[in-house]
Parts: sequence; structure tokens; C-alpha cells
Amino acid sequence: MVVSDGGKRVKLNVGGEIFETNASTIQSSCPDSLLAALSTSTSHGSNPVFIDRDPEIFAVILSLLRTGRLPANSSGVFSKQELLDEAMYYGVESLLRLAMLPPPLLGFDASLVSTIVPAADGVPSALTATAGDASLWIAHGGQISVYDWSLSHAGTVRTHLNDITSICRVWGEAAAIGSGSASGLHFYDLSGGRYIGSTHWTDPEDPRIHKARVAAVADSEGGVFASFDCLHRENSVLQIDKSTLQVAAVIGQQSGNSAKTTVPEKLRWLPAKGLLVGSAVQRGVFGCSGYIRIWDPRSRNIVWETNEPGSGRSTRFGDALADMDVDVEDSILFKVCSKSGDLGMADIRKLGEDPWVYMSDENPGAWKAGDGGGYSVVHCYRKQVLAARGGALEVWSSVKEKTSGDPIRRRNFVDKEDDSKRGMISKIEAGGDRLFVSRECMEGVEVWETSSFSGVVSVE
Repeated sequence: MVVSDGGKRVKLNVGGEIFETNASTIQSSCPDSLLAALSTSTSHGSNPVFIDRDPEIFAVILSLLRTGRLPANSSGVFSKQELLDEAMYYGVESLLRLAMLPPPLLGFDASLVSTIVPAADGVPSALTATAGDASLWIAHGGQISVYDWSLSHAGTVRTHLNDITSICRVWGEAAAIGSGSASGLHFYDLSGGRYIGSTHWTDPEDPRIHKARVAAVADSEGGVFASFDCLHRENSVLQIDKSTLQVAAVIGQQSGNSAKTTVPEKLRWLPAKGLLVGSAVQRGVFGCSGYIRIWDPRSRNIVWETNEPGSGRSTRFGDALADMDVDVEDSILFKVCSKSGDLGMADIRKLGEDPWVYMSDENPGAWKAGDGGGYSVVHCYRKQVLAARGGALEVWSSVKEKTSGDPIRRRNFVDKEDDSKRGMISKIEAGGDRLFVSRECMEGVEVWETSSFSGVVSVE
């Protein structure tokens, strides 16, 4: 490669229009691209290199090479796919990817930027996002629609199931999925639409364990965890070997005749602790009841549990949890109460009979205790806790107290008043620097991002 001194200029004839730039602009941005190879070529003499492509889109690509950003008006002129196709042709896809990805996700400054609606059966029944690149898988009916890092539709896989209720990425492009009507945990390679196999919970010595359906799935480096529920109410959490898809261990078996023994409908893996957290919530006319339970898969024992309502002096009797999640980075449990919407936190390293600390904030713009709104959802991501009550969405962010420097949490609305009127939030997921929200009986998944022009800075 010719090392440019910054003075060498390159002329390109793209579709009959002449463009001129410094060789260093091309070579420093994407040294392995087609454009970099053309900028070092000496075989054309003084004649501009001719490229038989659209000159208007190339003007956008050249602006990207010069500034590292897309022009402000480019999204209104060209589709995302058109820009991707041209970037791939010129070999600058990596640069375009950096420019198209949103800035770091700050919940208190996020706003709704788009809604993804699958072509058929558009009401999402389950979804999962990848932390690395914000790619998204949406289950709707018996299909799974795949969206890549740019949220472009990469394909839809039709499974043999009628209704997918849980989905989890377990390796590469492989998904583990459960159904509300069909037994077993099923594995699909979504990149090729190929069915890989399935795992079923059976016991020849116990006829009650038959046609067990999957309620929740979690992935770990040691295998896949899935909770199974039988027609006769027997349920358990199984650890499944990824290489063989065979059951490696039955961690917890119980008869789900009460709220304290119903099947876990949410599972979270804590890699730093080697622990599995599960929860179940039963909803009825008199409110919610359920439990949070922590297992050590190595011993297959329960190391801690709480049943709500009914344990601990500060568990807000009659106001049991509606949902829970785990901050895996800081090993903190969060639960959101079903009636008040209050958010409780508990340090997993200091669990006891009543470990909950209920979070409060004097921010006048945030919710007040006693506001209505229905059942709640909570989701932890990058030390941000996103809580939904009814159709409203708020975020608790970690900041440092001004005088002591100790970490505290402050809350803010994520949405505007009109946003909260679109319907009750049913699921919250986050991946990359995007937030994904689905609502009860509503088609599509909302995409929330932080504005590139907000100027806000995350405070650790």
C-alpha cells in the first residue's frame, strides 16, 4: 500500500460524476476496502477511475469517509438497505455500521425511534435481543422473525409450533424455544431455518411427568436451563447439555398446587456467582402471589427463597411482586410490586429473611406511590433498571451522591405522556444500545434509542 503524505488526491468517476478527495481520507478510514485499493492504483494514469454505481449514494459514502458520520438528510433520501448495499460494494460496511449504531443507551434520554412489525401474526409473543450488536429475534405465533444489527429484516423462520411463548439465543444463530401448547424445548438454527432437535422431560418411574411444556429458558456457558410444567402440575428446572441436547440435571422438582410451588416463569443466570434465579407470579382478582428462588446448579439445592405475600416484615403484605430481574454485574435482585409499583432491591451477597430495600426518590417528575396502572414489568441492563407500570416506563440510573460520593439511584421517565397511552407494557428487552418494548395485544415491537444530539453524559 502506498503511504499517503496527505497531498495525494484521488479522482473517481462514479456513474459519470467526478469526485475528488485525498487518498489519506480513504486509506485511513478503511485501509482494506475496494476504495483504498483503487486510491493506490497507478494503472489509470491521470484518468479518473470509473465506477459504475449511483453517484448520489456515493456522495453519502464519501461524506462518511470524511467525517465518520452520515449526513443528516441521508436517511430521508435513501433506505437503510440501499446504504448497506453500497457500503458492502465499496468495502466500508464496518464504518457504516459504526455510524448507524445508536450512541450509548441512557434510559432517561431515550425516545421512540421506530416500531418493527412482522409481516404476519404481528403481535409478539416473545422476543430476545443480543447484548453485543442489538440484533433482535421476535417470535409471533409459530414464526420467528430475525432482524440484524441495523434492524433490517434478515428472514423469518416458520417453526413446527403453533404458539411460541419463550425464546433464548443459546449459541451462534441457534434459538431454544418453548411453546404454550406443545411439549418440549426445541432448537432451531435461524440462519438456515433448520430444526436441530428437542429436549423433553420424562421419567419412566413417574407417569405424571408427561407432555411437559416449557415456561422459561436461560442460557449459560455450562448449558441451557429450562423450566418445565406438566399437565398434572408437576414442574422442574432442567439443565440441558448443549452438545447433546440431553438432560444433564434435574435441579428442582415440585408439585405446582399452590403459588409457592408453581413453575418458574422467569429464569436468570448469574455467571459470576454460578447461581440460577427463578420466579413465578400468579395473578388473580385478589392480586398477585408468587416467589423468588435461587438455586446452586452444582449441588442442585435451593440456597435462598422468598414467598410473597407472607414472608419478611417489609414485603408489603398484600402487595406482592409482579415481576423480578437481576443486575448480573452488581449481583442485585430487583422486584416491582404489583399494586404500588414500588421497586425493591436486595444484594444477593447479603440475603436474609427480609433483604429488601425499597427505593425512593424525591424527583417530582417520577411516579408517586399509590398511582394506578396495573401489573408491572422490570428489566435490568447495564446498571440501569427499567420499570413499567401499565403503559408508563421509567428508569432508575446509578449516580454518585454529590457530598459523599456513594452510589445512589435516581429515577426519571423514559416516555412522554402520549407514549404511555399506547397500551400496557408486557415485555422489556435491551440489546446493544437499544431498548425494545412490546405492549399487550399490540402489533410490533417499539425501538427506543438515545439521541445522538442530546449531549448528555452517563454518570457512573
